[in-house]
Amino acid sequence: MEVIGFYGPPGTGKSDRALVIAYENKASCIIDDGILIYHSRIVAGKSAKREESRLKAVRRAIFWDKEQRDEVRAALQKINPKRVLILGTSDRMVVTIAKALDLPMPAKYIRIEDVAKPEDMLKASEARHKEGKHVIPVPTMELKPYFKGYMVDPLRFLRNRKKEPKRFSEWNERSVVRPVFSYYGKLTFSDKVIESLVNYAAGGLKRIKIRHVRSKKSDSQVNGLILYLDVTVRTGTPQEIRDVIHTMRDKVQREIEYTTGMSLESMKINITTGVAW
Repeated sequence: MEVIGFYGPPGTGKSDRALVIAYENKASCIIDDGILIYHSRIVAGKSAKREESRLKAVRRAIFWDKEQRDEVRAALQKINPKRVLILGTSDRMVVTIAKALDLPMPAKYIRIEDVAKPEDMLKASEARHKEGKHVIPVPTMELKPYFKGYMVDPLRFLRNRKKEPKRFSEWNERSVVRPVFSYYGKLTFSDKVIESLVNYAAGGLKRIKIRHVRSKKSDSQVNGLILYLDVTVRTGTPQEIRDVIHTMRDKVQREIEYTTGMSLESMKINITTGVAW
């Protein structure tokens, strides 16, 4: 089984283009926001877009729930697809999902910037952040029983339609929903909260000490976060230092995104090496 990662910032049109990307790369399965899609049908999982808060939506999207993970794993084993397309907000998120579902590491990555024009990404972002609209790459008739009580509207792929093969045009419909958490607006956490989460995440790492934590909201993402860390690492080989920093980075990202529901856009780390403290 081969995994293809398709990633980009939230609200830039990944789900809108997922069907085309899957078709072009001969991927019969799509994993998007907690659900497994096969032949334009939801066959396993639970959609993050059904959650009432961003925090729960993030957990759902990365398959934190064991029952959800087991259900999707079993469905993938039964289908046994040759290729799977995984959507994520970053390459790290794609890897996190692949690990959670016991899938191989991605053999190929596609960025949203590679397949979408800046003006199209901006339009998608406005629909997401101003109107709370989210796209699911599944036909509306398939989705309505699954999303009872939600706004669900069809969205057809019109770009280059004459150029698309007839077989593709028969299953190219996707849907627009407005999740409850779209009304929650911008998230804000104090520096003290972020600092506590960083220290908690790195607490089990004996070779590293967090000296200072600072954070600021992203200018490009509604609920994005930029993190600045000053850390001291015990003296070791360059590879040992890299390993412990990578481990810390992954633990911090997981803890912040899991607990707050925010997206960690970047982490800037100032490293000092020293003896034991």
